[in-house]
Amino acid sequence: MIADLVVTFVFILFAMVMLLGLATLLTWVERKLSAMMADRIGANRCYVKIPLINVKLIALGLFHAMADGLKMMSKERFIPKDADKFLFLLAPWIVFAPVLLMFALIPFGGIIYPEKIFGSFFAGKAYLMQIAPLDGGALIILAISGICIIGVVLAGWASNNKYSLLGSIRAASQMISYEVALGLSLLPMVLTYGSLDLHTMIVAQQGSMLGGVLPAWGIFLSPLTAIIYLTAATAENKRIPFDIPEAESEIIAGFFTEYSGMRMALFMFAEFAEIVIISCVFVVFFLGGYNLPYWDFAGSFPRLAIVLWPTIFFIKVFIVSCFQILVRWSLPRFRYDQLLTFGWKFLLPLAMVNITVVTLFLWLVQKHQ
Repeated sequence: MIADLVVTFVFILFAMVMLLGLATLLTWVERKLSAMMADRIGANRCYVKIPLINVKLIALGLFHAMADGLKMMSKERFIPKDADKFLFLLAPWIVFAPVLLMFALIPFGGIIYPEKIFGSFFAGKAYLMQIAPLDGGALIILAISGICIIGVVLAGWASNNKYSLLGSIRAASQMISYEVALGLSLLPMVLTYGSLDLHTMIVAQQGSMLGGVLPAWGIFLSPLTAIIYLTAATAENKRIPFDIPEAESEIIAGFFTEYSGMRMALFMFAEFAEIVIISCVFVVFFLGGYNLPYWDFAGSFPRLAIVLWPTIFFIKVFIVSCFQILVRWSLPRFRYDQLLTFGWKFLLPLAMVNITVVTLFLWLVQKHQ
């Protein structure tokens, strides 16, 4: 029992550090990538001065993330006079907490045997590198992601501000619209792998296809499904070109117009943390999870696998996250009518057609086996 608690605590600590650390790093990555795309230098003004030798340590602008955090913590925490105080304070946490819960379902490594490294304290037990290894992990992730909509609506309504309310209505309408396409986009992969368990999906992507030329990853099995998922997930996260709920040039700052300080920072940080979650789900469903093709870590380096599995997983996650940031700085913003038209009249029918095609293909394959 104690060994189980120790392992679970270590997994939770590792997941929290990686999720929050990677989300913080992405705030810097977005600044630097956008600067490179616009032929600018980017963030480089914040520095740490080393005493005695009078050297300014800039570190490529990495200290800007720390400065932003200190700035948010030092800002005034303003609450509107006529706002519903309890719901106003609760809304940012309803948006932020589900992101942390979703990460608990992500497998960032395979099965490990701590006894081989740390001795008999673990008594031959095996642990999957996943905080909550649930059979219906894919379904539960979709269910938890829908909770964020409640926080967005509460933030706009509790602020007692017509701009905030308008922003929350727009955001809720958009998120509900693309939530349907998001769920349908993952269904073909659930049918392909034959399971809702995320670890089973990763195991199913081991090996190769087309005579060993390509890895048996989901992105090669169904590239259209990967495109639909990434598009719907970007809209669900309210990122450009789907950032109408927070379009400051049209509706001030949307549902968090009245928020300041760390409460506003929670909304912004939740967006970057959700980039990480979107990337984690994409890696699990379409990029083979923590494995590399043609290389069995557990068979070649059983002890190093504990380090190699999470490292490979988060490198993939970081690459997909950077891709999302590149898209954010490459495309113009949709009008609101275009956004909903694209979701209901194009992306949703395309997802349904994709399900039909994948289902027929799988039926034909099983019929001829």
